Amino acid sequence: MESITMYDLIIIGSGPAGYVAAIRAGQTGLKTAIIEKNQIGGMCLNWGCIPSKSLMESVKLYQRITKDASRFGIDGIEKGSVSFNWNKAVKRSDGIVKKLTGGVEFLLKKNAVEIIKGEAKIVSANSVLADNRLIETKNIIIATGSSSPKIKSSVEGLVIEPEMLFKEREVPQNIVVIGKSPVAVELAQLFGMTGRTVTLVSDTDKIMPKADTYVSDFIINKLKKEKIKILFNVKIDSTDGIYKGGVLNLNGEEIPCDMIINASDRKANMIDSDIAIDVADGYISVDEHFETSVKSIYAVGDVNGTSMFAHVGSAQGLNVVNRLGGIVEKLDMQKIPMNMYTVPEAAQIGMTESQVKDLGVEFKISEFSLAANGKAQTEGSAEGFVRILSDIKYGEVLGVQIVAPNATDLINEAAAYMQLESTVYDIARTVHTHPTVSEVFMEAGFEAVDQAIHK
Repeated sequence: MESITMYDLIIIGSGPAGYVAAIRAGQTGLKTAIIEKNQIGGMCLNWGCIPSKSLMESVKLYQRITKDASRFGIDGIEKGSVSFNWNKAVKRSDGIVKKLTGGVEFLLKKNAVEIIKGEAKIVSANSVLADNRLIETKNIIIATGSSSPKIKSSVEGLVIEPEMLFKEREVPQNIVVIGKSPVAVELAQLFGMTGRTVTLVSDTDKIMPKADTYVSDFIINKLKKEKIKILFNVKIDSTDGIYKGGVLNLNGEEIPCDMIINASDRKANMIDSDIAIDVADGYISVDEHFETSVKSIYAVGDVNGTSMFAHVGSAQGLNVVNRLGGIVEKLDMQKIPMNMYTVPEAAQIGMTESQVKDLGVEFKISEFSLAANGKAQTEGSAEGFVRILSDIKYGEVLGVQIVAPNATDLINEAAAYMQLESTVYDIARTVHTHPTVSEVFMEAGFEAVDQAIHK
């Protein structure tokens, strides 16, 4: 074993929670090392967020060519001559992933962060074993992410786990997606848009359970229009006894099935440790500063169960590094957006309608449709809305929900409003350029104050 090395911070896991914290720590002068047993960038960059968005963009383009080309004045495209090539789309995705993960590795090295390849084991509150090295450190951040519990199957190749999905393959016709999260819905739509027959299976009576009901109901109706079948209150942890000859028997209903995609609810990737670290409901327990039950050991991102979104993990990692540098502030989770990469996209921030009702304050709902927005009409993407929940007494913005083709970008304007504790009067006074889709914010602000201009 090599001699002991002292660090200010050891980070275990190099996904968005881990690598962002590492880069920031390096920038502030902390002697930092990051330990990764697989690929730099973690699940998000290598097998999750980036590949799925790349494939979704390919599918969206395919849909526009086949469905909208003639309407936009483009002749000469015969539907029968256009097809979606999964393997070529995957190759494009692989190129993007390689570029981004290479960029992250460059930034880590640029900021003097040592990259250690191997599996980590926590030996004590101030020491970690990795790559046959005992490393002493003042602080540890656990950022090992999460994964879906595996679905057992005696049929080889039937169940595809998330990290194996975006590979070159022959995509079959009948696909079953297991899960209720925005990721599960995204995958159901992705394959449905390529012409596959898709069934989405939720283990509860909801999909996208953390979304405002108004948003989730909109997406459910959208899935129905796309002929994506949804089965509620069905739990699958094994295919044995319910799958035979290309058919999945679920609650007495026979579902054609050639491939099952496991997008079920995720649980923390636990780390080997010689010391006890408190765990609850399958996640590492943390306080409001993301410190575990062991002083100087923190857990950020999926592993602590507070959120499954990459940007939340990054924010938590930065919050911890700031705390180590003497800047102590509470991260307000209600002021962080929630993105759902459905088609159209959905996003929200702040309180949902039911949460505001539970609060017992008088509030107003102001909604403006994209159908009345000029830019959205010219783009041929006028499906959706902006919805603002505001306090009647002061006009403070309590929550915002958006459904729009670029909702995951638009929501950041709402995040700025909420971070500054803005009112609907501030939104209405903010002049937006014309024509832009973002004008819907100003219109919704006017609607909250008095009445929208274009309504």
